[in-house]
Amino acid sequence: MSVEISKLPSGLTVVTDTMPHLETAALGVWTGVGGRNEKPNEHGISHLLEHMAFKGTLTRSSREIVETIEAVGGDLNAATSTETTAYYARVLKADVPLALDVLSDILANPTFVAEELEREKSVIEQEIGAAQDTPDDVVFEYLNELCYPDQPIGRSLLGTPKTLKAFKRETLQNYLSTHYRGPSMVVAAAGAVDHRRVVDEVAARFASFDAARPPQPQPAAFGKGGARVVHRELEQAHLTLALEGVTQTDPSLFSLQVFTNILGGGMSSRLFQEVREKRGLCYSVYAFHAPHSDTGFFGLYTGTDPADAPEMMEVIVDVINESVETLTEAEIARAKAQMKAGLLMALESCGTRAEQLARHILAYGRPVPVEELIAKIDAVSLASACDAARALLARSHPAVVALGSGRGLDVAVASAEQLTRAKPRYH
Repeated sequence: MSVEISKLPSGLTVVTDTMPHLETAALGVWTGVGGRNEKPNEHGISHLLEHMAFKGTLTRSSREIVETIEAVGGDLNAATSTETTAYYARVLKADVPLALDVLSDILANPTFVAEELEREKSVIEQEIGAAQDTPDDVVFEYLNELCYPDQPIGRSLLGTPKTLKAFKRETLQNYLSTHYRGPSMVVAAAGAVDHRRVVDEVAARFASFDAARPPQPQPAAFGKGGARVVHRELEQAHLTLALEGVTQTDPSLFSLQVFTNILGGGMSSRLFQEVREKRGLCYSVYAFHAPHSDTGFFGLYTGTDPADAPEMMEVIVDVINESVETLTEAEIARAKAQMKAGLLMALESCGTRAEQLARHILAYGRPVPVEELIAKIDAVSLASACDAARALLARSHPAVVALGSGRGLDVAVASAEQLTRAKPRYH
């Protein structure tokens, strides 16, 4: 990759990856602020601010913002996560300056008109309602709260109707000026881009952002685990389990990811083969690991018939316990191949390249070359994967949430307490 980096006097980082064979470019602004930066009375403001960025500036109305990009065949969007917020566009190479102009405009000159603000609050209330109608969203909200009690990182990104109602124009302006500062911002571009031209455009258009460092979020503390059953009349029982994972910079990160893939990362994973292919207990089952700056979240999800929930959780516990001690070289090799293929396939997209560059700079202070990532995956051994798995089970007590109806849910969550204690019996 032809990656180039420049840092502006404000502390804002500009990073590009030129892909000469492309006629388009993906570019965006990534900020190191998300849901976990919010105070209790700011719950949901990061997501609302992301929405309001498109609702009018000093020079463009909300309609003019989208029409400006779509008139040249481009696309404009944004996303909020736990630790970052991103505003990005995809355009033809000749329109890169235009995209940078729009992106800088929506962040440097938002008007937060009261009428638009109230309308967007209503839109997000509809989004909250839609999430509440989606059981696998709801169950993870409860699980996050159980894992990170009374902490911003454990709250929903959407906020609540009550917190949304309290937000005023001044609240958004203060949050923007407090957290959107040069040292926590990255402009990343990949595809048909010229680094020097991008730097010059960014320097001119993002000059107003403060060079002071923004306040740091509250440190995360994984909870004591435990179980919760949320009763709701549903066709399926939705079961989730979580353990404390590792941070973005932990040396065991790639070994833990290999173990996670073996456990529940695809159709050849142990969980998929055991609970779906062999027993027919579910349609979907998967495990994942999400690393953050100072914590990590290992999660597992499945949906099953309420009557089958106790057996499902019993088998899940047994499969995890068994897997920790019985990984094979063939499984390690397969998981590593999947990870490398996924990485390399994703990098064929200029959008993914731009996002990865930005996230690496926010997490590690530098873009990590693909060769280094591949080397880290290759370095995972059977022993290191087993060690990472054992450390995962020893690091925290399991947090378990079940959503649905029937007495079987209480039995199911209780059986999760046997994680790391019970002798495997799923053979």
